[in-house]
This record gives sequence, structure tokens and C-alpha cells, in this order.
Amino acid sequence: MKKVIQLILIATTFVFAFTNVSFAGKKPFKGIITYKITFPNSEFDQATLAMMPKVMTVTIKGNMSKTSLNMGMGTQSTIFNGDNKTATTLINMMGQKYAIQITREDIDKEIADQPKPIVKYLDETKEIAGYKCKKAEIIFKNDDDNEVTFTVYYTDELGGKALNSGQALYSEIDGVLLEYEIDAKGMAMKFEATSVEKKNVSDKEFDIPEDYKITTKDELESMFGG
Repeated sequence: MKKVIQLILIATTFVFAFTNVSFAGKKPFKGIITYKITFPNSEFDQATLAMMPKVMTVTIKGNMSKTSLNMGMGTQSTIFNGDNKTATTLINMMGQKYAIQITREDIDKEIADQPKPIVKYLDETKEIAGYKCKKAEIIFKNDDDNEVTFTVYYTDELGGKALNSGQALYSEIDGVLLEYEIDAKGMAMKFEATSVEKKNVSDKEFDIPEDYKITTKDELESMFGG
């Protein structure tokens, strides 16, 4: 349980950071991107894997986004405000509802703590969810000082470099990531878009429910034995 909560909180840092979709020269995307989640080279046992998220959705409207993950024991969503660069993570775990408010300073600190990558742009392309995506390699050193290479595919048809400004590993990628990985302290997660649906999105989608208790990341980790 402790490991699951830890991974969810680490993943949160990334999933809200790349979804500011306003960019010059093109109409902002409105709709939902759905991703399949896998765990490459995972050492989790079957019971732990059963609790891990298998699908992530990103709902976008202008500079607002909401990412949602379903787990075996509950749900986690993060609402990101691209205008003031703040976020709120909503966790509903076994009926207990918590809201973690994240400031721009919190985000900047997380970015500063991440390794600075080398980006290699490649000529290869791949179609993902109906979009032609360009390929790039992200090379960085992990917490054990070992060199790691992640392959990403991205499209500029849905957005530009501003989308990734909140995440150090992908800040130079000029487009929406439709296939990528994150390394959450040795726990790898891979995201691959399975559908991109353009549709109108209600402003209410980004409201913070009144029945969620405001807390902090540290307090939540402590509650779940962290």
C-alpha cells in the first residue's frame, strides 16, 4: 500500500505538468486523451499490480486540464490551472477523500530536483491514436547515477513546447506526448495514447468537490504509512 501511494504521488508531479495546452498560432485543443498504462520490467507482485492504474484520461479545455487515474482501491485526479501554474490533486481512497493543493513553488522545486536530460531527435515517425508522431530519445541519469534512455513519440497537431514546460525531462519536446515513460524512483510507468476525442468540455469538470479534505503531500504519506 505504501509503495502504491508513493508511486501515485510521484506520478502526479508529471501528469499535471504537461497539460497546459494553449499555444501560439493554433486553436487550443478541447477534449479527452486516453492513455494505456503499463509497467515495464516491473517487479510488483500480482496483488500490487492489481491495485495499479491501467488507464489515464486527460480532459483539456484551454489552459485547464484534469488527469484521472483509476486504481483498485480508488481514484486519483489532478486539476491543473495553466494560467496561474497551480494544481490540486484529488485522491479518493477507500471512501476517504483528500485534496492536495500544489503551488507553482512546489512544481518548480520538483523540477529542480529532476535530472537534466539530453534529447536526441530522430527521423522516425509512428502513428498513434490517429496522429503522426515524431520520435525522440531522452537520456538522463537516475537516482542510482545510472544512465537511462526513454523513447517518446509526440505530435505538434495538438499543442507545442509550452505543454511540457512543467516537466524537466520533456521540457524541450515541441508537442503533445502520445507515448512516453516516467521513472518514479525506480518504478517505471509507460503511457501510450489509445484515443484522442475532440469535444466540448464543461467548466464544472475542473471544480474542486466540497467533500474533499484539504491536506498536504507529507500528511497524506504519513496517513498511509509513508
